[in-house]
Amino acid sequence: MMFKKICLFFISLGTLYFVFGTPAYAVCPVCTIAIGGGVLLSRYLGVDDLIIGVWIGGLILSLGLWTASYLKKTYVKGQKWLITAFLWVTTILGLKEAKLLGHPLCKIFGYDKLLVGIISGTVAFLLGYGLDQLLRKMNKEPGKALFPYQRVVCPVGLLLIATLIAWRVCVLVK
Repeated sequence: MMFKKICLFFISLGTLYFVFGTPAYAVCPVCTIAIGGGVLLSRYLGVDDLIIGVWIGGLILSLGLWTASYLKKTYVKGQKWLITAFLWVTTILGLKEAKLLGHPLCKIFGYDKLLVGIISGTVAFLLGYGLDQLLRKMNKEPGKALFPYQRVVCPVGLLLIATLIAWRVCVLVK
């Protein structure tokens, strides 16, 4: 029942984006929705929590940056990082409340798999976001992408690399 509600939420969010969509400035909203859908699908298919956590971490950071860019007006210095931190903490607390974090059998090297994955995914997405910004500064025309869809390729590419590493760790630990 909860899975259906979450799916309905993401479908509604996607519909609202296409109806009232505005240009994205930090992270593409469509990519954010795609990451969210991928997380839901992987959980449904029984993918390991470490791998799911990588994508949840990316989703949290993506949502934080997207929300901050959607607000456009800066109310507080460092607003995008405050929003992201708020989303990160509330997600962790929500997962803890839902008893998805802290399960004694879901550990890797003594730490919760989902939490390790979330931290890894957040770091991977942050590095991808930073790589995109760096490539834009290095371009002959500052602020312009070096290649098409650079804003998407950098963060999602690093999330894929983090996923492959997490998958390899899961295989080695079993």
